Amino acid sequence: MRTFIILFSFMSSLAFGQDSTYSETQIRVSNWIDGSLITPNSGSDRLAIIIGGSGPTDRDGNQNFLKTYNLKKLAQELALNGIATFRYDKRIVKQIKMNSVDPNIKFDDFVSDAMDVVQYFKSKQKFKNIYIIGHSQGSLIGMLASQQDVNGFISIAGAGQSIDAVIIEQVEKTAPMFTEDTKRVFDLLRSGKTTTDYPQALTSIFDSSLQEFMMSWMKYDPAVVIKKLDLPVLIVNGTKDLQVSVAEAQLLHEASKTSELVVIDKMNHVLFIIHGDAQENAKSYNDSRGKVSEELITRIVDFIKQ
Repeated sequence: MRTFIILFSFMSSLAFGQDSTYSETQIRVSNWIDGSLITPNSGSDRLAIIIGGSGPTDRDGNQNFLKTYNLKKLAQELALNGIATFRYDKRIVKQIKMNSVDPNIKFDDFVSDAMDVVQYFKSKQKFKNIYIIGHSQGSLIGMLASQQDVNGFISIAGAGQSIDAVIIEQVEKTAPMFTEDTKRVFDLLRSGKTTTDYPQALTSIFDSSLQEFMMSWMKYDPAVVIKKLDLPVLIVNGTKDLQVSVAEAQLLHEASKTSELVVIDKMNHVLFIIHGDAQENAKSYNDSRGKVSEELITRIVDFIKQ
């Protein structure tokens, strides 16, 4: 019994020590933006705003059937390294919860939300240095939001081409028989026209409910946007990313004179290290126990604290 009591006391003190390293506060920035601020209890003058990827991605990096908690884990690790973070649900997450999804939502709405988050924290004047971390689609959103007065920008798995060029490349590799149809529809969207004339197999890309959003997204070329940023930039990509190749990161790096490029061996799109094959990689998209790359954390911490 005495051994059990000692062990219990040790575990309790360990848990308390872990909990006391940082605190988490829920913050409402606007009608559509709710998020979590994690602050090291030792204090920090550095804040990293984390922006998630495409789809209804919540503040933790999750969607309905894809739960990795990767953004939450990233935020916690940064807090353990003395960096405060704010991560937030994309506005469509709240709209889904309220059963009031806006059919006219545009890519620019996500950019406005990111800008609102930056302005919210700048107005509070609690953090001397503000950085933006954008993952996947959040990379382009973060680039555009970084045109405000922030101290640095970090792109993780961000495309280096406009979304139409990225999708055309993906179709060419995975379903080449639909390449010409894909190009034709994008040409129409680029001219401001919508269409119902596309193969059924391309519905997930060109459904009528998505075309206006796609038009608002494809007007931005990330390589052009990042070139305008006159601030320190860190560009990170993994060699096992199934969605965004290292070549995309290289395009961003070549366009930015102030950037540093980091390629992490075996890191995939959800920021985990994959030692196995494509099947293991795909399964990781719903692995809530997965661990965020240690090298990614180290590189981000070094960049923010330099």
